Amino acid sequence: MSLRRLVLLRHGQTDYNVGGRMQGHLDSMLTETGVEQAAAVAPEIARLMPDRLISSDLRRAVDTADLVSTACGLPVKYDARLRETHLGEWQGRTVAEIEESWPGAIATWRSDPGWAPPGGESRIEVVRRSLPVVEELDEEYGSDGSDTSVVLVAHGGLIAGLVCGLLALPATAWPAIGGIGNCRWAALARRADHPRWRLAGYNVGLGT
Repeated sequence: MSLRRLVLLRHGQTDYNVGGRMQGHLDSMLTETGVEQAAAVAPEIARLMPDRLISSDLRRAVDTADLVSTACGLPVKYDARLRETHLGEWQGRTVAEIEESWPGAIATWRSDPGWAPPGGESRIEVVRRSLPVVEELDEEYGSDGSDTSVVLVAHGGLIAGLVCGLLALPATAWPAIGGIGNCRWAALARRADHPRWRLAGYNVGLGT
């Protein structure tokens, strides 16, 4: 085993974040603040000395990853499996609008990882599609004898779910892993003599 550390970085603030709208697979854009957040966090990520940088192919993650790439001196590989949860008919709507059309559904979605919005994905399905990204990295680096650190630039819902999946938490415990702020990250690590991932930090970032 040589993949030792994973850093899962959320993209910067978007216009949909500001408007309180659900994004999912919609291609929202970074705001000026979001660009500033990404520029500020990039050197912090560079200090972690990552070996690889992989990003969701949605624009908000791509633009964040580009700034991290410059700071780290690493190319970015884009992978659609790191996209945010597809939220189906909820995409582009506010929580209030969703609650009006689907009373009680937001609470159900937040508490049950197996429940999916109409036309969308459940968190379990999101983890099922994203976990192979890490498994393939394990396979790629498993025989070269090096200790590798990888940064994944992605989205809040995906990061929370992938952390749960990597820690092998039971689905009933997933709601205990909360949200993550813009341009903040989760860190997971493991030792050569201990194959399981451990949570080294969550919602880590600049400021409070």
